[in-house]
Amino acid sequence: MKMTEFTFPQGFLWGSATSAYQVEGHNTNNDWWAWEQAGHVKESSGAACEQYERFREDFALAKSLHHNTHRFSIEWSRIEPAEGVWDDAAIAHYRDVVLELRRLGIEPVVTLHHFTNPLWLAAKGGWTNPIVVDRFARYTRKMAEALGDQVRWWLTINEPMVYAVMHYLEGTGPPGARDLRLMSRVREHLIRAHAASYRVIHEVSRPRGWAAQVSLANHVAPFLPCRRWWPPDRLVARLTELAYNHRFIETLVSGELRVPGERPLVIPEAKQTLDYIGLNYYSRLWMRARLLGAGGWFGSRCYALHHKDVTERSGLQWDIYPPGIAQILGWAKPWGVSVLVTENGICPVDDPQRERFILNHLAWVARAMQEGVPVIGYLYWSLLDNYEWAEGYGPRFGLIEVDYKTQARRIRPSARRFAEICRTNTLPLDP
Repeated sequence: MKMTEFTFPQGFLWGSATSAYQVEGHNTNNDWWAWEQAGHVKESSGAACEQYERFREDFALAKSLHHNTHRFSIEWSRIEPAEGVWDDAAIAHYRDVVLELRRLGIEPVVTLHHFTNPLWLAAKGGWTNPIVVDRFARYTRKMAEALGDQVRWWLTINEPMVYAVMHYLEGTGPPGARDLRLMSRVREHLIRAHAASYRVIHEVSRPRGWAAQVSLANHVAPFLPCRRWWPPDRLVARLTELAYNHRFIETLVSGELRVPGERPLVIPEAKQTLDYIGLNYYSRLWMRARLLGAGGWFGSRCYALHHKDVTERSGLQWDIYPPGIAQILGWAKPWGVSVLVTENGICPVDDPQRERFILNHLAWVARAMQEGVPVIGYLYWSLLDNYEWAEGYGPRFGLIEVDYKTQARRIRPSARRFAEICRTNTLPLDP
C-alpha cells in the first residue's frame, strides 16, 4: 500500500535560519560593511531587519509557526571590536538571544562565523594570515564560556568552501581576490580554525556536563557536466565535486586533505572533529572545461538559465531540483554521524512556489531517511526576508515577509503550511 504520509522521528529539529549580518542591521565594524561602502555592491545592508533590537518579536513569530529550533550567527566584530578588546554588552546581548530562545522552548543552533570578519582581522590579511586560527579559537572560547551552559548545537563556520571560493577565487566578496594559491591557503586555515574551535567548545562544555555537538555548515551541490557528451566537461564536474563537496568534510574525519591536482596536506588536529554534519542545499551546478591558463579552479560554470535539463527556476534563476537533497544526504551516510539540514531555501517567483519547494524537498529528505540516512532536523533558509549580500534586498527568501521601510513583519501562507508539518511532525507525501 502506498504511504500517504511520513512521520519524522520524535525530537526532530524543525525550524529556520538567519545570519547576523543579513538581519541585525548596522554591523559597521566588519569587512563586508567596508566592502559595501567602497561601492562593490549595488546597495548597502544598512538597518537590515533590525533584528538586533527586534529578536524577541521575531522569535515569538517563529514559536507561533511551531519551530522548535532556530539557527542564528554571532557577529564576531561586535564581540571583539578591536583585537583583544571584548565588548561585554554585546556578549550579554547574545546570551539574552539564547535565553529568549530557551524561554520559548526553541533549541538554539549557534554559528560562530558567517562570512564576515572584524576590520582589525581584515587589516592583518584575514583568513590568509595563520594567526586567524588562534584568534578564532580565542573568540570561540569567549562565546563558549558565555553561552556553553545553554547551547548544545554549534556550527563553527558557515559554508567554508563558498567563503574561500567567493572571496579569494571569484573575487565577489571582500577582499575581492582572484588567486588560487590564496584560496588554498584560506581553505587550510578554515580547516585548522574549525579544528581548534571544535576542541575549545568541548573543553569548555565538558566540565559543565553539557554534551556539546559541534559541526560546520557545508554547502554541497551535485556538479554536472555542461556537455554530457564531452569527456573534459565530465572530468571537470567530477573533480570539482570532489574538491568542493567531499574533501573538506573528509579532512575533518581523516585529518588529511587530498584535493585533485594538489599535494596531500596532513592536518592531524582536524581528525574526528565532526559530531554531526551540517549540510546546506539549494540547487545543482554545471561545469565546463576551460582553456589552459584561463581563470577559475578546474573549470568554469555554465548557468542553469541556459541548461536544457532545468525544468524549474527560482526568482534568482537557480535550478530547482528536489532529488538533489536526497543525493547529498546520501553522500553523508558513510561517515556514520547524524545529519542536520542547516539550510534549504528559495527566493521564489511567488509564494506558492516556496510552498511546493518545501514540500518537495522534504519528501526527498523523507526518502533519504527511509534509506537509512540519519537526518535529525531541517532548517529552512530563511526565517525572514533579509540582505542577500551582493544581490541586495531584491531576493525574498523569508517565511516571513519584511517591509524594509516600516520593518513590519507578515507571515506568508507557505510559512503556515510549513508550520503544520512542524506541529504534526508528519509530511503528506501527496501534497
